[in-house]
Amino acid sequence: MGLVAKRERLEAILAALGRTLVAYSGGVDSAYLAWVARRILHEDMLAVIADSPSLARSQLKDAAAFAEEHGIPLQVIQTAEMERPEYVRNDPGRCFQCKDELFRVMHAFAQQRGFDSIAYGVNVDDQGDFRPGQAAARRHKVAAPLLEAGLEKDEIRGLAREAGLRVWDKPAAACLSSRIEYGRPVTRKALVAVEQGEEALRGLGFRQFRVRHHGDIARLEIARDELERALSIEMFAEFTRIFKALGFTFVTVDTEGFRSGSMNSQPSLQPLIRLLS
Repeated sequence: MGLVAKRERLEAILAALGRTLVAYSGGVDSAYLAWVARRILHEDMLAVIADSPSLARSQLKDAAAFAEEHGIPLQVIQTAEMERPEYVRNDPGRCFQCKDELFRVMHAFAQQRGFDSIAYGVNVDDQGDFRPGQAAARRHKVAAPLLEAGLEKDEIRGLAREAGLRVWDKPAAACLSSRIEYGRPVTRKALVAVEQGEEALRGLGFRQFRVRHHGDIARLEIARDELERALSIEMFAEFTRIFKALGFTFVTVDTEGFRSGSMNSQPSLQPLIRLLS
């Protein structure tokens, strides 16, 4: 199926959903989905973003700005995944707990406000990674219009660029909790350290990166095309200053560079990940 046909298929899927809440994070997938839903459903759609300690303030601000730029109605809701012991203990099923909480709250909101459907921005490429949150979406019968239309990540970026959406090349951004190694409890202190560390890296001009929290160790993953700039004595000194001030004892730069989902690659976790997949 060609890209034009996929876009038309997406529009038809959205038109059939009725009054729809769109789970929105401000990333390219959910932003494009919300933008198309606004064009197709008009007043019968509402973008919903979940605010919690695992959402970076800069991400919330940018998501709200994009919605305002395009006249997309936006509702901020509060979720309480931090109150779930299963979430805080941070095993590979953590993402299920997060999405289960999100869709639970959205379902209640939908019932209160008379919405017919909930949709979220999973795409074809997401099927090749460990994404336990998708099980939560299936549990709550959440629609996946991008996936149903057969759209891949690069195709979504291409359509967003064609539409003139500034987020078309926005780097992928998972929640802050995904930076904390499995088995280490998710705490507000750890989330703040990760958020402030990533804001500092952004302030240094880096564009795609992760701060991985390993207790006393901050492991910095920086995109390979930016890695050369990171590997200097001067930059090492800056990293040391920043991350020791945030409470880390040691700071490392990962020579493999940034890779999405790197926490899932630990050999000891593979049997459990296969079980949960």
